[in-house]
Amino acid sequence: MKILYRARVSATGGREGAARSDDGLLEVKLAPPKELGGAGGATNPEQLFGAGYSACFLGAMKFVAGQRKITVPASVSVAAEVGIGQRDDGEGFGLEVALTVSLPGMEQGAADDLVERAHRVCPYSHATRGNIAVTTTVAV
Repeated sequence: MKILYRARVSATGGREGAARSDDGLLEVKLAPPKELGGAGGATNPEQLFGAGYSACFLGAMKFVAGQRKITVPASVSVAAEVGIGQRDDGEGFGLEVALTVSLPGMEQGAADDLVERAHRVCPYSHATRGNIAVTTTVAV
């Protein structure tokens, strides 16, 4: 694989710490959500993962649309719901992701095809495939 870009981010303090990119453009405090026994009040790794996946997936949709000469509605959006829980096998924790794609005004069949193809192109989809459950829902 030919690497086109490398992000460099470091975290300190774990879930009760901070994360910062080497260029200083990302700098966030981290805190476990109340649902995991934390105080909340700051972002958490699941939110950051959801933000990255949804943005990347939308980019993959635009890439596929450009290749296929399809116009993506200006109001397109991708929402990610990231769940974390204990694995059934007792070996730590696992994730699941539900992506909800909104393509207002697009024909349902074309929207479904675009999302399916984007799921094959998106690097986050590649990274998660076979590792965690990812579902997609398409709304037009």
